[in-house]
Amino acid sequence: MNTRGILLVVSGFAGSGKGTVMKALMKEHDNYALSISATTRQPRRGEENGREYFFVTKDKFESMIAHEELLEYAQYVDNYYGTPKFYVDEQLAAGKDVILEIETQGALIIKEKYPDTLLCFVMPPSIKELHRRLVERGTETEDVIALRMQQGIREAQAIEKYDYLVINDDVDECVRRLHETIQSAHYSTTRNKEMIEK
Repeated sequence: MNTRGILLVVSGFAGSGKGTVMKALMKEHDNYALSISATTRQPRRGEENGREYFFVTKDKFESMIAHEELLEYAQYVDNYYGTPKFYVDEQLAAGKDVILEIETQGALIIKEKYPDTLLCFVMPPSIKELHRRLVERGTETEDVIALRMQQGIREAQAIEKYDYLVINDDVDECVRRLHETIQSAHYSTTRNKEMIEK
């Protein structure tokens, strides 16, 4: 069986709980490596450089683009976000399943470059619940929340291009379903062609 890790992209609306789900998945299972994105946005309270994100200046980010040091990048609500290459390649080769928590634009770029990538979209059970979660976070103004809701409408147009949809109405259940989905992918015939051909 193929021992190389699986590249998994998890996307979801801001407020869908994807970050909470990823933290719980990583805590429960040691076979995952969470890719850390680079961003030009300001850190939120409690975030640390190199843990949640690599916080960089716009000039540094544009230098990373110019030197092709990113798997993908996109601009989202006036900030850049991107995935540094070196860490992802290293973890996949070591057999870890690498999770990229990125928006839909970047996810589709990754899928185009790496067709074996597994795309999963995390959603709240309703739009009303999504708005409630954004307000309760207390990290954005009403204007930013409105922008995030508009961005969510645009992102919804890409959902049909994803391999799996996971509803986050209960974090533990969402983690279980996501883990089972990823583990099943290891046994797909497309990932094990060499074994089949023997």
